[in-house]
Amino acid sequence: MKLFTENLNVVNLGLASFGDNITRAGGTATTLDWRPPAGGDVDLGLDLARLMAHPDVEKANAIAFDRYLSAQPRLVDVQIAREAIPAMGQQRLILHAGPPIDWADMCGPMQGAIIGAILYEDWADTPEQAEKLAADGQVDFAPCHHHGAVGPMAGVISPSMPLWVVENATGTNRAFSNFNEGLGKVLRFGANSPEVLDRLRWMGHELFDSVRAGVRVLGGLDLKPLMAQALHMGDEVHNRNSAATGLLFKQLVPALLAADLPADALRRSVEFIAGNDHFFLNLSMAASKTMLDATGVVPHSSMVTAMSRNGVNFGIRLASTGDRWFQAPANPVDGLFFPGYTVDDAAADLGDSAITETAGLGGFAMAASPAIVQFVGGTPADATENSRRMRSITLGINPVFTLPALNFGGTAAGIDARAVIDTGILPIINSGIAHKKAGVGQIGAGITMAPLECFTQAVTALADDLQVAP
Repeated sequence: MKLFTENLNVVNLGLASFGDNITRAGGTATTLDWRPPAGGDVDLGLDLARLMAHPDVEKANAIAFDRYLSAQPRLVDVQIAREAIPAMGQQRLILHAGPPIDWADMCGPMQGAIIGAILYEDWADTPEQAEKLAADGQVDFAPCHHHGAVGPMAGVISPSMPLWVVENATGTNRAFSNFNEGLGKVLRFGANSPEVLDRLRWMGHELFDSVRAGVRVLGGLDLKPLMAQALHMGDEVHNRNSAATGLLFKQLVPALLAADLPADALRRSVEFIAGNDHFFLNLSMAASKTMLDATGVVPHSSMVTAMSRNGVNFGIRLASTGDRWFQAPANPVDGLFFPGYTVDDAAADLGDSAITETAGLGGFAMAASPAIVQFVGGTPADATENSRRMRSITLGINPVFTLPALNFGGTAAGIDARAVIDTGILPIINSGIAHKKAGVGQIGAGITMAPLECFTQAVTALADDLQVAP
């Protein structure tokens, strides 16, 4: 990582236009693509210079990164949300993706999903009544991340929904995520029609009973080795989970058969899981959060422990700042759209699923999944280059999550907010694309980047904290 102070001297010498054509001796011209660290912002650059190679920051990052690497996410149970998250049993609380946001400011898909959750909970009889409850403040909202949970897209979790329970076997922290509904018109993309609610009610009863019985017969399941194997089978365990779902299916079905379930319930549950290649996604997210939450709060660390979006704003958190969010407007998603849709129809970047990229998976592991480009766009070479480029902004690699295309090197992991500002390279994210209006659902998938401003705020806050530290 280059030192900002060296580049600052270049800027002060009046060579900020170094990217222009430069005539060398002999008259040959060349173009250099050079940009000053921190985008040439002197104040931010000075903050960055204070943090680079600072012994307290380096020590803190080593602690945080080691805790992340040492975490062992293990599926231990399936519970109803109000049982897993005590606050959900005490109030009308609905959790959502991304940083905090008020009802009036939410994007269409999130509002649609919340309306659906209110109807699912029988707090209202019609969508109009549900919307009025939400608008009048009769329902409380909070980010999933504030309660140890993560949810894809709108990220909505309500008290009666079933949750995966994932525990760090080397620590005490737990993480939760809801069940994946599959593709099409689903709640996580803002759909709330009767067919969506009927599916959710079946998932909250029969599927929940079946999967819980299977997990308890299984006695738990270590997720890290399963995810590592899926990377070798063509998944990046964010937008592509075909292999991971198949591996889970192989573990779960024998346990379901041993659970002495009613034959019809067993058949419907097995058919649903087998027909949903994204079924493992929510477990991947919970496992990633378990690994990142294992860091705890480590003063002075510049390691990013969460990236999340609510369709309006993008937020990140650092190991050093705990629950504090650094936010900027969410970017659009550049990708492949279903026939009849364009970027003008799309909501901005949405969902907690970027927790996978934060953990070194998803877009950071694209080299393992060349087929993903058929879903998100680009070429296999792009996928491999994305994984290589992410190594420029991380503290190290995860030796468990290896990528065959990179000679079985580990995925880039431990995003360093300093490195993002220093290099100008932004974390890459694979994402689904939701229609900006509630109820339409998914209209494509693609690639986006985290906004630079989030990291600018984080570096400034970290430098301020370091200056006032005793």
